[in-house]
Amino acid sequence: MTRDASSDESTDGSSRTGADGPSDEEVVRTAAEAAEGVVFSHYNGSTVADLDVTVTFEEGVLDVDVYLNVPEPDDDAGDRPDPDAVAREAAETAGEAVDELFEESSA
Repeated sequence: MTRDASSDESTDGSSRTGADGPSDEEVVRTAAEAAEGVVFSHYNGSTVADLDVTVTFEEGVLDVDVYLNVPEPDDDAGDRPDPDAVAREAAETAGEAVDELFEESSA
């Protein structure tokens, strides 16, 4: 049996966008890398059966969707983190990473 988890995080960044801010591509890349980093900090790469991080940034609105599928642990595998909680943390961390990106670009 596998455990599926997904989380969707939307952030309105319209008040932070400007001509000198990061490009949309940089925003998307930063969010995706941050989300993946959270997942793989909790799970070994071979433990993850499926990971889909979808990021859009349009008109100052960041949307992050994290789908995570990990197999149920074997009895002797020890405790693993809850995939739903990890997916939520990944989406939230992606938003925080983008906030930091905008803060750095406005400094």
